[in-house]
Amino acid sequence: GIKLPESCRMPSFAALSGAPIFADLRIAWSVEGIGFSVKVAGKRAMPWCRDTRLDESDGLHLWMDTRNSPNIHRATQHCHRFLWLPAGGGPQRERPVAQLVPINRARGNPKPIGSQALKIHAAPKHDGYEMSGWIPADAMTGYEPIDQPRMGFFYTVADRELGNQSLTLSEQFPVTEDPSLWGEVALI
Repeated sequence: GIKLPESCRMPSFAALSGAPIFADLRIAWSVEGIGFSVKVAGKRAMPWCRDTRLDESDGLHLWMDTRNSPNIHRATQHCHRFLWLPAGGGPQRERPVAQLVPINRARGNPKPIGSQALKIHAAPKHDGYEMSGWIPADAMTGYEPIDQPRMGFFYTVADRELGNQSLTLSEQFPVTEDPSLWGEVALI
């Protein structure tokens, strides 16, 4: 797995409105790609994950717009949605799952990626799980951090037991399909 320092921790501004905080998400970038690590704690039950029911499963959802177009309301080919599940794959549903997922109502889709392009590692813990992953640069349409050092960005750590922890707005808003509601990150 990937170990990232405290300086890579992502905030959850949704906590300002009373949303739960149960995950420690850290993200880092390089010209070769983007890596993350997440620790979820406070669970009493195992994560509920199914590779056949991705949207309903516990895990991490990452939305990224590699061209940072904050004024568009429908995703373009530069907008990506990556889904990471700590389990749910394989015949016993014990393998972690990483997948590029289409964005609802998108005007365009990113280029397809191979099934082995995304790297993932997950480990169950007594009260949750740890998971890390890697998105290589060639798995993101338009990812050029030197020329385009700002990206649109949004995340949600979804959990049936603990709720949803997100960067900003809750899913009461159309954040899952409207890039104008995503935050902006500077790749410094």
